[in-house]
Amino acid sequence: MKYYLGIDVGTGSARAGVFDETGMLLGTGKQDISLFQGAGHRVEQSSSEIWQAVCTATRAALGSSGIAPQSIAGIGFDATCSLVVLGEGGAPLPVGDDPARDIIVWMDHRATEQADRINATRHRVLDYVGGVISPEMETPKLLWLKENNPAVFDAAWQFFDLTDFLTWKATGALARSICTVTCKWTYVRKTGGWDASYFREIGLAELADDGFARIGTEIVEAATALGNGLTDAAAAELGLSAGTPVGAGLIDAHAGGLGTVGAAGAAPADRLAYVFGTSSCTMTTTHDPVFVPGVWGPYYAAMVPGMWLNEGGQSAAGAAIAQLLRHHPAYDEASEKARAAGLSLPDWLGEKATLHADGMQEILAKAAGLHVVPEFLGNRAPFADPHTRAVIAGLGMKDDIKSLVALYIAGLCGIGYGLRQIIDAQAEKGISIRSIVISGGAGRSDLVRQILADATGLTVEAPETDEPVLLGAAILGALAGMPAARAADVMEGMTRIHRAYNPSGYAILNRHAKRFAAFKDLQAIARQLAE
Repeated sequence: MKYYLGIDVGTGSARAGVFDETGMLLGTGKQDISLFQGAGHRVEQSSSEIWQAVCTATRAALGSSGIAPQSIAGIGFDATCSLVVLGEGGAPLPVGDDPARDIIVWMDHRATEQADRINATRHRVLDYVGGVISPEMETPKLLWLKENNPAVFDAAWQFFDLTDFLTWKATGALARSICTVTCKWTYVRKTGGWDASYFREIGLAELADDGFARIGTEIVEAATALGNGLTDAAAAELGLSAGTPVGAGLIDAHAGGLGTVGAAGAAPADRLAYVFGTSSCTMTTTHDPVFVPGVWGPYYAAMVPGMWLNEGGQSAAGAAIAQLLRHHPAYDEASEKARAAGLSLPDWLGEKATLHADGMQEILAKAAGLHVVPEFLGNRAPFADPHTRAVIAGLGMKDDIKSLVALYIAGLCGIGYGLRQIIDAQAEKGISIRSIVISGGAGRSDLVRQILADATGLTVEAPETDEPVLLGAAILGALAGMPAARAADVMEGMTRIHRAYNPSGYAILNRHAKRFAAFKDLQAIARQLAE
């Protein structure tokens, strides 16, 4: 039996998981990481803290699994698509006021004005991000850094996506994953890779002039074995064996897709991977490139080798639900009761929603007349509008827990309708799917999954593993350790579907259709007011 290690760095923690070759999780470890938020939509982290958290989580996973370090046959990393800025020798360079914070986190929107200027160029590379670049992507952030802290920009030795930083720390290899540079840095392999004219036109000519040495000259497929495996130093810190193969990584959401869409029963192109966490991400694979306005991509080989990827989602999803609930007068009371019950507030509200309810029709009726467009951080897809904001319509004078439950249900419906818009936009361009495979901490409850199935009219499939993102990272490790293996075979061998949630009957689908129409009307008004 072979064993593989998956390492995932999310927004709030570093996690590690040890899996066997069938995809069974044997042990996990977790270490929280700090998140610093400031004025102007600034969100920052420390790469040094994150690496130490990775080491702590890895040692814990090994210890809980009972697997000896020398038995680990491959390691894979995934992480948020955050920008890491390093000086000579790998020293952190500050992206703000604190010298220890060298990461502009994915959700940071400080570069909105730079993104608007880049979009005004209508450069051809923007066709591969749905026609509109997001302030969450790396070139707007680099432009912000150059304009607001030129000394740091000039002193930078390397600009990394966080995943590529982690594989560099592990192996010493400067190679970048095609996933990160394609999805977040405007690298387009099919048109020649980096486009120097784009960087010169938007004001980042320096990166082109040095041959892109600071953002990556060696671009490799995900899971490519890097360097000579773990360096002696990294192995000592992680508690692993030097030379253990390390695969080029993925963005965290894409690892979740890799850990779900390849399960037996359907082809990857028939499934949309939906990661519902702090944010949400949709990933749809196709055999040929499909251009969908407002949806990122098409990206070649960014998730499944040899296939194209279209990526959507929202900047705030689980975070949007949390923000929505905080506005309600009963929030403190409900939060205390949830803590006493040992549950998260959404899980506790979900239990209240289903208590004494005879099916989904009665649950949905609790939110009658209440509508939520949960776009607290704008609309990532399909409108690519970071300026629009959330809408809550239909509030009355009630301020009890019952009305908080209703607000929660309406918020979940709004999440589902946003997902439906992305699916519809892709369908208009010829991308058809048969089901949605869900992962992420905010999407684990039966209620959430059923509402999403009813709101979209599609079957929602839940994977067998509780940790599909970690499993996706472990699959990268397996492929790095078995260079001759076919990705499709490894994915099918390590992933399985546990349960399917089919859309409810006509009456409920009809009610959702009416609510969806109201959602679109409210959303359009919000976008007009934001102009």
